[in-house]
Amino acid sequence: MFGKKQAEEKRPYCSAVIVAAGSGTRMGEDKLMLELGGATVIERTLLALERCECVDELVVVTQSAKIPAIARLARERGVSKLKCVVEGGADRTQSAYLGVRECSERAELIAIHDGARPLVTPELVERAVQAAAERGAAAPAIHVKDTVRQARGGRVLRTLERDELYLMQTPQVFRAELIRQALGEAARLGVSLTDDCAAVMLLDAEVFLIEGSEENLKLTTPADVFAASAIIDARGDYL
Repeated sequence: MFGKKQAEEKRPYCSAVIVAAGSGTRMGEDKLMLELGGATVIERTLLALERCECVDELVVVTQSAKIPAIARLARERGVSKLKCVVEGGADRTQSAYLGVRECSERAELIAIHDGARPLVTPELVERAVQAAAERGAAAPAIHVKDTVRQARGGRVLRTLERDELYLMQTPQVFRAELIRQALGEAARLGVSLTDDCAAVMLLDAEVFLIEGSEENLKLTTPADVFAASAIIDARGDYL
């Protein structure tokens, strides 16, 4: 991690884009505004990144109707790093690109984080930021624990090598010029990608993994909300 002895001017300026423009159809309701331990999901995500010393500014990308509410919640919670809240695109890739375009020209690193991952810790963010500063592109991931088989039409085709399979998480962090170019290329090609590392890989750039966290859940279904509530209870992390 960036040590106290490292002079502030030596630390790379890092912008963080929070992608929060999804429809939440699998949740059945607006997951960003669900309450978890005394705060909404989006408040927790904002505050988690606000507390990271390695993050200098925040950009939120969301649906146009949610912009006033998210801006208000950020003000009420004292989120001082928020630069702007902007409207997203037709899919995640477009939304990430629109967010990256709003980042400061000072940014040397850009982190892209799912708005629906409210339990990320400053320690995890800092490890991802440092790895990207050293290697250009880094993302947290966790090993697949279960046996994974590829199937088609209900028929098993093969068993995949579990030791080589990872579940990707966010924040995914990149050198600014790399992710700007990568998402710009994805936009030019009109491709829709599930994460931002895939955009970088379009340029044949390497992505390095750091150890993620089982607690860094992405809230997708009601079962994820129950799990997140249990983690908050165990942490005593009430806001």
